[in-house]
Amino acid sequence: MKLIIAIIKPFKLEEVREALTKIGVQGLVVTEGKGFGRQSGHTEIYRGAEYAVTFVPKLKLELVVQDTLVGPATEAIATAAKTGRIGDGKIFVLPVDSAMRIRTAESGEDAL
Repeated sequence: MKLIIAIIKPFKLEEVREALTKIGVQGLVVTEGKGFGRQSGHTEIYRGAEYAVTFVPKLKLELVVQDTLVGPATEAIATAAKTGRIGDGKIFVLPVDSAMRIRTAESGEDAL
């Protein structure tokens, strides 16, 4: 099993969710946050005054999938989240040693 962490633009969430559902991913966790990378923020004008926004809104998606779904899941996320502009995000894949569904005590891939 692998943990996939993806950082994406907020307005791409529904497209990414639909793409993951199509390949059989059954669940994910979404966390709202702010961050910066190469994008380094931007400037905005509010009531006539210009100010710098150094942290931009992002969503962090976390999902655990079977090893066979890692490639399709990362491809689905990358395709659905891509705008071709700076700040599209990143995808990280980490190993998962074990998983357990609390309600039924199922473990391993059965818990997914």
